[in-house]
Amino acid sequence: MKHIIQISLGPSLDDNEFETEFLKQPFHIKRLGTDGDVGKASDLLLKWNKKADAIALGSIRAAQSMVSKRASNRELAKLLELGSKLDTPVTSGDMLRLVGHEWSLRHIQFKFGNNYFNNARVFFFSGRSSRTIATVMAEYSDNLTFADASLENGIPRLIDGMNELERYSGRLRDVLDWVPGKSMLTDSAPVRSIIDHVVRQAVQKSHVLVVPHHGFFKYLDPYTVEDLHAKTVITSTVYDDRIDYLKDKGVDVIIDTTPKLLSNVAGVSVLEAMLRVAFDIPKGESDDELLEIISNMQMEPRIIYPSGTPKRVNRFAYVIHPPSQEYLKKLKPIEVLSDLAPGMMDTVEKVMAYAPPFVYSTVSGIRSETGEEAEGWLIALGVTPEQMQAHGPDFTTKRILEAAEIAKKKGAQIMGIGLLPKAMKDTSLDVAKHAVLPITTGNSYFASSALWAAAEAVRKMGMTKLKNGKLLRAKTMVIGATGAVGVICSHLLAKAFEEVHLVGRNIAKLLALQESVQKEVPSVKLYVSTRADKNLSEMDMIVAASSGTRDVLDIMQVKPGCVITDINLPSIFTKEGVAKRPDVLVIRGGEIRLPGNQVEMKDIGLPPGVVYAGLAETITLALEGRFEVFTVGTSPQWDKVREIYRLGLKHGMQLAAISGVDGIYSEEEIARVKELAVKERNRA
Repeated sequence: MKHIIQISLGPSLDDNEFETEFLKQPFHIKRLGTDGDVGKASDLLLKWNKKADAIALGSIRAAQSMVSKRASNRELAKLLELGSKLDTPVTSGDMLRLVGHEWSLRHIQFKFGNNYFNNARVFFFSGRSSRTIATVMAEYSDNLTFADASLENGIPRLIDGMNELERYSGRLRDVLDWVPGKSMLTDSAPVRSIIDHVVRQAVQKSHVLVVPHHGFFKYLDPYTVEDLHAKTVITSTVYDDRIDYLKDKGVDVIIDTTPKLLSNVAGVSVLEAMLRVAFDIPKGESDDELLEIISNMQMEPRIIYPSGTPKRVNRFAYVIHPPSQEYLKKLKPIEVLSDLAPGMMDTVEKVMAYAPPFVYSTVSGIRSETGEEAEGWLIALGVTPEQMQAHGPDFTTKRILEAAEIAKKKGAQIMGIGLLPKAMKDTSLDVAKHAVLPITTGNSYFASSALWAAAEAVRKMGMTKLKNGKLLRAKTMVIGATGAVGVICSHLLAKAFEEVHLVGRNIAKLLALQESVQKEVPSVKLYVSTRADKNLSEMDMIVAASSGTRDVLDIMQVKPGCVITDINLPSIFTKEGVAKRPDVLVIRGGEIRLPGNQVEMKDIGLPPGVVYAGLAETITLALEGRFEVFTVGTSPQWDKVREIYRLGLKHGMQLAAISGVDGIYSEEEIARVKELAVKERNRA
């Protein structure tokens, strides 16, 4: 039997011993804690020299990161030097620790789509003792915060980023150790209270907490379930009592950077000692052989879900803006001002255009049917579409880029942009080039949901029959069929309607589109024409896919009960124009119900849990972990529309409402249109 003695500078209360089998060899492991007594550790080294097959020195690096006096550092150096002179191999686990810390993060990042830690807000209780983790994490996120200065030297200010950590860890920390009377100030109740508040706030706002193994409970004991709820904790050598402790604190995910090679949890120094003994690596041999063994064994980090259910929460942001002056009144001060001086609203609208972006609402409780979750922030601009056009694209682009900076600091991994006026058609392209986050406009899901809503509206009107329980035995027309949006509509409608009429100006393009759609849906009846008025009165549904439709679509010529879908921005129809035909249903799009029973966010003018399609696209991409530029420009692509529709269904997005030019249609309003249509048809 092989004997491993662990001499730890940690507490003797944790002493234990056990027997195990590793690589078909029996091992006896015994731990001896010294409660931080370096002299006692030296005596134990001498005592077990030649008696053990290997000696593991535990908590050495943790002790080095915590000491502040040069004398203590010298004692630790002497201890390590003594270990190097013994006949029995002595290891502090440096190689396995270094590989474990770095490999853990890189492995998890790769395993979960190469974006698991992207832009996460990461809080380090001790950046000095978690330097390797911090260095790797800095490749994935700029949102790193360190508590070293606060917890070590009583400075009521956190360290932001790796550059500040390096400055603090250099000579500044040593200088602070020697400041006369420092403890009288930093240990005072007011200062301690400020420090506790600052650190607690940072813990609450973080997504990931990095907790050193040494002092684990000391770091976390001050925090409640409310502080640690839904956090991911990165630490090392996680014993069962620590798992139970973090579960009680509400932690969602535990990442243990120490691989579990035995049935018992063992520290890196013990595991490295066992590897050296099991593979008979001679004392003084280069670490290259050990590194090769670690590589070949592919030792994965442990990912522990205390609740027993795998959990991942992705993060998004979405930029909203008031579509009119009326929406500005959702801000209480402006609402009060409009009541007192309604004539001031034009001035308020102009002033609000210059207001910096701000977080209007957090969004939480989104849970996909696949188990993934998403949370995010609605970031508001004060500029209305009229003011956007008055100031020009650069004005709006600048403010959206400012919103992206806010979103990044919050930890968002993707950002969506609300619907922009047609004059801003290139804005999303400029934003996508310069934003600090991946951007999507939501136009793909807008097109998809509009047709989704249109098909549902035709069914609700009940004036057509279903063929084989799915296909609508009805006629539909796409005006502007050869445009980018029109092509998408043509492909989608061919899957839902028995007969589709494609209208456009370019005959060659129409013929090519007909061939493409027919190949995809051979059973559909397809007709092409350059004239919209030719069969207009026969259509059960008409899609206005281009702004030119305004000149060729006469609402007075369509038959009663027709559903007209206008997907132009801005709409080609007005409330007054629609009112001329109360027996016709004119819709603008479909609103989406988010998955999850406890979705929470502030009012955006829709029922609880229901969002606009553009926001739904952003959330769908977040749930899928697709942090990429998805839809930009004003013309979505067919493959993107098809994909986002599929992803939406996968994650449980549902069509919640049908919107018209004046907002959401109620069931009663649709029934009223249907009633009038039936009367008109009977009269004819």
